[in-house]
Amino acid sequence: MGEIATSPNPSHKQKSPSPKLVGMIVLVMFLWATCFPFITLGIKDAPHLTFSTFRAVLSGSALLALALVLKRPMPRGTSVWALIVAIGLGATTFGFFGMFHAAEFVAPGVATVIANTQPLMAAVLAYLVLGETLKARAKVGLAIGFLGVAIIALPEIQAEQGSSYQMGVAYIVLAALGITVSNVLIKKLGARADLLAAMGWQMIIGSVPLGALALATEDVTSVVWSDRFIISLMVLSLGGTALVYWLWSKILQRIELTRANAFSFLMPVFGVAMSVIIFGEGFGWMEIGGIIVCLAGIHLVNSSPTVSSRL
Repeated sequence: MGEIATSPNPSHKQKSPSPKLVGMIVLVMFLWATCFPFITLGIKDAPHLTFSTFRAVLSGSALLALALVLKRPMPRGTSVWALIVAIGLGATTFGFFGMFHAAEFVAPGVATVIANTQPLMAAVLAYLVLGETLKARAKVGLAIGFLGVAIIALPEIQAEQGSSYQMGVAYIVLAALGITVSNVLIKKLGARADLLAAMGWQMIIGSVPLGALALATEDVTSVVWSDRFIISLMVLSLGGTALVYWLWSKILQRIELTRANAFSFLMPVFGVAMSVIIFGEGFGWMEIGGIIVCLAGIHLVNSSPTVSSRL
């Protein structure tokens, strides 16, 4: 894989991602899109924090085991470990805490819309921390992509009722903020540490606060080890977490955060496709229109020249 750009020249323009890199990003977004349905399935058999802790420990252990088998170097240096700890708190502790609790209160479509404010927040943070700036075309593309997500989920949004909705929104925003910060920090980590080891350790570190909260507030022995729960846990841990974060960290070595994040507008597209194929749900003109708008937004962001002045 390519190295992270190090040119300090603020006029250095990034090229559009290659087809191979686009394929990797699309795979990541597909795997992420499967997470909310499997979380919703798994929490029927396990308390939220206990489930999220199992997910973090299993995924982190899988990556670290692979790193040991492949004889990858472990992270070194105080600054590198500080970044890994911060990534773990953002992506794993706050991200998992918010996602697992939101699944109880908010339907997946609504959760997807709120979670997809993350690319917009990331664009701001990437500008402040990484020096990534956007042309007007890319800014319009982000707004259009978010509009497409909202169109796809509009029927579900209109159906939401009850006071629990606000609680669910708060949990999703917390998760989105944690993931936004962690994405910026993963970008800053760059090639300073082996990706397998770094992502494995951030998940293990992030699992510690989740496990402590689970022990303090939940009955961790109440887990029902049904086939449904085991399948949910394995899919979430190995596909939706371990593989995803390893691929995502490699992607962020080769492309600007804002460009990569724009593809997250594909997640509700995959969500609609899974609902139609797996659950036999309807597929109307609103969904088709929303998908077209999402794709248009992604194209605008990735066809617009951007500038990275610090990496």
